[in-house]
Amino acid sequence: MNKGISEKVLNDGLKVPAIGFGTAWIKGAEGVKVLTGAIDAGYRLIDSAFNYENEGAVGQAVRQSPVPREELLICSKLPGRHHAYREALETIEESLYRGGLDYYDLYLIHWPNPKVDKYVEAWQAMIEAKKRGYIRSIGVCNFLPEHNERLIKETGIAPSINQVELHPWFSQEHQRAKDAEHGIVTESWSPLGRGHDMLKNEAIGSIAAAHGKTPTQVILRWHIQLGAIPIPRASTIEHQKENLDIFDFGLSEAEMQVISGLSREDGRLWDQDPAVYEEM
Repeated sequence: MNKGISEKVLNDGLKVPAIGFGTAWIKGAEGVKVLTGAIDAGYRLIDSAFNYENEGAVGQAVRQSPVPREELLICSKLPGRHHAYREALETIEESLYRGGLDYYDLYLIHWPNPKVDKYVEAWQAMIEAKKRGYIRSIGVCNFLPEHNERLIKETGIAPSINQVELHPWFSQEHQRAKDAEHGIVTESWSPLGRGHDMLKNEAIGSIAAAHGKTPTQVILRWHIQLGAIPIPRASTIEHQKENLDIFDFGLSEAEMQVISGLSREDGRLWDQDPAVYEEM
C-alpha cells in the first residue's frame, strides 16, 4: 500500500488499506479536485454511494489520476429504494455507468431497511453482481448482528465489510465483536464525530499532546488499533495529509481504554438506529 499505510485482508481475500477517504457531500467539479488531491495525498480506498450523487465525480477523479486503476479501491452503495432483486442489479449497473467504471472493488447495501424487509433479496442480487464481475467484494452498512446472521443463514455468504457509525462516543464494542465472529471487517463512518466537540475533549487532547499528534490523529489511530477502517472526509490537502499521518505511533492499552471509556449507550450522533431507520 501507499505511504506506509497498513492493510487488511477481507474474508474473500481482497486486500484493502487500513484507512479510506469519505466522500459524502463531495461532488461536481470541485469534488473532482478534492478527490484527485486525496489520491495524490496517498488515499487508495475511496468510499462513495449511489445516494451521495457523486459516483460520476469519483469516476472522473479516477480517470484524471496518474495512479493506475488497479491500485485504487473504489466503493459505492445500494440505496434502500432499490432492494428488490432486479432493481438492485440494475442500480449496480447504473452505478458503473455513472462512474464510467468497469467494476467496483467494493459495493455495500447502504442500510438494511428492516420495515421493507428486502435486504436478503438485495444481498442475493449483490452475490449475482459479484459473479458477473461487476464487483470484487460485497458488504453492508449499518447492519446489526441479527441482520448479518440472517444473510449468512439464508445465503451462506457473509459480508466482507460492515460500515457502521463508530467514534469515541459510540465504540460499537458488541457490534464489532459479532462482526469479527463472522470474519466481517468493521469500517467506521463519521469516525471523528463530524465536529461534535470530540476534537476538543480534554482526555483525547492530553493523549495527543503526549504523542506530539493532533486529537484527530489520535482518534483515527484508536480506530486502527480497534481493528476498524476509518473513512474520514477532508476537503483540504492539509487535513487529508493529517489524517494519513497515523502509522508512525501507537496508543498504549491504557490510552485505548481511556478513549473507549468515552463511549455511551446513547452515543449515536444522528437519529439513525438501524433497527428502525429507513433510508431510501
